[in-house]
Amino acid sequence: MTRIDQAGVASPLAYHDKQFLDSEEGRPIRILSEYLQPLEVFQRRRIHDTIVFFGSARLRESDPLVSYLGDARELARSITSWSESLGSTAHRFVVCTGGGGGIMEAANRGAAEAGGRTIGLNIGLPHEQRPNAFITPGLSFQFHYFFMRKLWFAHVARAIVAFPGGFGTLDELFEFLTLLQTGKIGERIIVLLYGSSYWNEIINFKALARHGMIDEKDLDLFHTVDSTTEALAILKQKLVIHMDAKTPAIAPSVTPPERGATA
Repeated sequence: MTRIDQAGVASPLAYHDKQFLDSEEGRPIRILSEYLQPLEVFQRRRIHDTIVFFGSARLRESDPLVSYLGDARELARSITSWSESLGSTAHRFVVCTGGGGGIMEAANRGAAEAGGRTIGLNIGLPHEQRPNAFITPGLSFQFHYFFMRKLWFAHVARAIVAFPGGFGTLDELFEFLTLLQTGKIGERIIVLLYGSSYWNEIINFKALARHGMIDEKDLDLFHTVDSTTEALAILKQKLVIHMDAKTPAIAPSVTPPERGATA
């Protein structure tokens, strides 16, 4: 579609002008698009809340930590079977991952095997990140901006399960913990660290509290688990507060308390 200026020269309408949309000046539109497109899809497909799986894309069947792949698959399958049994008109507690391989693929696969919908929030990276084959058609999203991808991880999450992973997993985990610590997430999100031997070696949370870098109460922001049975039991117990709403709000806004007021 084009427009004709006074000199009779045809040029594309701004929102059809790919050169403009790909330019530096078009960046705000690209950012907004990465917010609005998932929102429209989630609303249309009645997906209101998610259980997010984080973990390494590098895990393979030959790795020493291969058992975590099976655990992620089994836990996602169990969560999805439970979710499908709730009988809600909305699609509740949908398994969501970063859409790549390793732990992410295992979780998407387990959810698909249970007959449920499952989401992949992909991002363009030079290595490792390619959409896996188990994401529900129409629920695989491709992001350019890390911060918009992380916004959609957090916006509809009711819980996260962090399996062993590297920089990306740590980044995502600490993003959630910081949002919870600072009250930037309106409703309490459940955080599970799966695999105590791994997480106790990688991060010394108790040392952070001992040195005064976090409060002792901040250690209650997460639970460490070592089995799918334990993880599922905690999720079922903690998610009960969300069960009354048959059609919960998608991405509810959080109104910060007034300065000096009690939250």
